[in-house]
Amino acid sequence: MSQPTSGESRSPHPARQLWQLIEPIHAVTYFAPACRDAMTEIGLQGFWMGYFAGRAAPLGAVDAAVVEATFMNFAPSRVRRAVPHAWAVATPQVAIEARADAAAIALRQLVVNIDEHARRIVPLLEGAVRAARCDGRPLAAANQALELPADPAARLWQLATTLREHRGDGHVAALVGAGSSEATMLQAARGWSDTEWAAAGDRLCSLGWLDEDLRLTEDGALVRMRVEQHTDDIAMQPYRDGLTETGFELLMSVLRAPAHAITSSGLLPFPNPIGVQAPPRA
Repeated sequence: MSQPTSGESRSPHPARQLWQLIEPIHAVTYFAPACRDAMTEIGLQGFWMGYFAGRAAPLGAVDAAVVEATFMNFAPSRVRRAVPHAWAVATPQVAIEARADAAAIALRQLVVNIDEHARRIVPLLEGAVRAARCDGRPLAAANQALELPADPAARLWQLATTLREHRGDGHVAALVGAGSSEATMLQAARGWSDTEWAAAGDRLCSLGWLDEDLRLTEDGALVRMRVEQHTDDIAMQPYRDGLTETGFELLMSVLRAPAHAITSSGLLPFPNPIGVQAPPRA
């Protein structure tokens, strides 16, 4: 699949453009009332227990250390308040099913004719998911191994989830390769204390990536750019191997309407911790 060189265009990387269309479909699981209620109904207490249990469930009943390592940028104290306690309340399989069912409900509430959209999108995403190489990508591998739901909206959501976790695992690898575990931290959203946040800032200052006012230096900006570029480059693999160039362009096209419906619905706050951009003004 051809891509423009840096001298030809400054447009976003194709993988980043596609992620901006896939991520809203996945993100209903964090923001939609139906999804939050579903976690409560199976006994998971509070948003964060539902978040960690739901997202980690494909891995099985793992301990907090596994979640900390795979999710990477959350304060350990926040993870440990939820895991492994969640598994005494709801098994991973119960959490997996509740999460997918609730996501289907949310998508039907937000996107008109979601089943028709799914009919066009799902075969393309299935090709990409089948082709996705998940070596070194634990969350992607665990989601790829799940049996796909029969319900078309739930199936669409699960495929989108597998591909976003594939990208996320690659981003974690890129950060580790750059020597940083704090580069993407959001203090309030990820549960870091002021002391932990200050220590992370000191570390990045010692590396020359932040100045004394905790602003990115030229070196820090270069590291960040390289991490994002590498993330985009390796995120292309499922689409490059699983779709033709025409298929990739078609996928971009058919994803736009449901993605826009979600981002325009008022469900997602802007800015948000997951990086989804606000839709263009009409």
